[in-house]
Amino acid sequence: MKKIFLLLFVLVSAVAFHGCSENDDNNPNPHNGNFSDNFGSSVSRDFIGRVTDESGAAIQNATIKIGTSTAMTDENGMFLINDANVYERFAYVTATKAGFVDGSRSIVPVSGRNHIDIMLVSSTPVGVVTAGETGTVTMPSGTKVVFDGGFKDESGNSYSGDVSVSMYHLMPSNANLSKLMPGMLYAEDDNGEEAILQTWGMLNVELRGSAGQKLQIADGHSAEITMMIDDSQLASAPSTIPLWHFDSDAGYWIQDGAAVRQGNKYVGSVSHFSWWNCDAYQSVVQMTVTVNDQNGNPIANAGVGLTAGTMTSYIQSTSDNGQVSGIVPANQAMTLAIYDACGNSVYTANIGPFSTDTVLPPITVTTSMAETTTIDGTLMQCDNSPVTNGYIILNYGTNQSYASVSDGNFSFHVLVCNSSSGFTLEGFDYDNLQTTTPISFTFATPSTNVGNILTCTAAGEFVTWQLDGGATSTIIGNINAGIGSQGTTNGFYISGYTPTQNGLYIMGGSTVPGVYTTADQFMLENSQIGAIGTSTVNDIVFTLSNYGAIGEYIDITFSGSYTNATGTHTINGIAHVIRDN
Repeated sequence: MKKIFLLLFVLVSAVAFHGCSENDDNNPNPHNGNFSDNFGSSVSRDFIGRVTDESGAAIQNATIKIGTSTAMTDENGMFLINDANVYERFAYVTATKAGFVDGSRSIVPVSGRNHIDIMLVSSTPVGVVTAGETGTVTMPSGTKVVFDGGFKDESGNSYSGDVSVSMYHLMPSNANLSKLMPGMLYAEDDNGEEAILQTWGMLNVELRGSAGQKLQIADGHSAEITMMIDDSQLASAPSTIPLWHFDSDAGYWIQDGAAVRQGNKYVGSVSHFSWWNCDAYQSVVQMTVTVNDQNGNPIANAGVGLTAGTMTSYIQSTSDNGQVSGIVPANQAMTLAIYDACGNSVYTANIGPFSTDTVLPPITVTTSMAETTTIDGTLMQCDNSPVTNGYIILNYGTNQSYASVSDGNFSFHVLVCNSSSGFTLEGFDYDNLQTTTPISFTFATPSTNVGNILTCTAAGEFVTWQLDGGATSTIIGNINAGIGSQGTTNGFYISGYTPTQNGLYIMGGSTVPGVYTTADQFMLENSQIGAIGTSTVNDIVFTLSNYGAIGEYIDITFSGSYTNATGTHTINGIAHVIRDN
């Protein structure tokens, strides 16, 4: 069974391993320092990403580094880095925070905004050994490390005292493997050539002294590692397999000895600690995949997976331009699959084998395969000027996607799951450190226009609308909402005004979330547009996405055209207000 992934898909093989160390004279290492010649020319690329812990909770204030560019994650674990200096075929992203094992992701960057997901592992000690003495630290799974007592600090000085040992065994069957592993399954083999890896597991070991300083195994010493093999791979685990360590400075794996199987475990010795990986490998080519809807629009955040044999693939999301690009095995037939936000496969195809770098023809997801919608809107500051450095988070079922915002406007194409039509959006303005609360919407096809969304931290509710494509009108205070209204005793009302502009009244004939028209006793009114109701020629659609209890939110959008004495006009808007009664 083989498991392969686009470069972005990094799948790993976890195992702490037996092997020759990087200083082992019996295994001379021919690495000549020219491996980066494979990466291509220097280019500028944009990135958006999220950092979480193993439970999926956001990690705030993690330090992100891409080349010479740095950023900190916000309260949602999100980061934005524009114009990072990377390579055509290789970009290395690191995420660090005290209390966690350093995390990273390596990808083949594409034009547009590249999406990065990193999950950090808590650096929790699982045992203590004493320098100068043999000591063993064992995990509940049976994975263990035996130390011979020789340790040094980062300056190379001999260390004496207690040694705190943190260990993390990453199994190939872990559903979050591609987010937890460092880099990607891309490596330099013993001949200095590119390789793509097939994993049997990984082990990370971190050593710290009594003062919290980082330690390593001392020169001339070693540690014996016993790594349990994943039950799902016992039948296929080879008796001997190459061993690789992760170079955290370079961002890729380096072949470094071999691991030997003993029953249901691999056992070996290493002379230093980082991430260790036990993998079969083969030569590579680069492949690019583009996913479009039937109108040729790129679909962002679509899941793309590659498999060979019967092993399940791990999924990587497409960029804002609907693309993923990565390293895949050369000269091997594969199966490519596209997944919707609920993890359902909507498209499969047999591809390859490829002997040279390949750009696949765009893959079109038609309505017969999956329903798609385009979500359009504008992210605004409180003064109605567009947000120029921000992002939108889409929460859909158990999935989360995001899109960057550089000129206020956002638009992304979504594969809709048949099982769910409701979603929320949350907007963020990096420059002004302002945000919205989550706002509820309902998908419509072929497009879902959510109007203007305000990022006002202090404004917990707002009403905003746009007439004939002109200036946006916004109300962030003096808003009332609740049950009952003119002629709609079973409905609701929303009213708001400001001293300097028109107010707006919204009335609905039902409090049940759904899609309505003025025929359902929904209407709009103010001094500029007059009253738009059943007696007005119009095609306005009202989408009530949420009607909460008192103190909770009412969410409604409206859009369409209407005709009055001055002609035919268009209007669209959104209300995100707190119910008062």
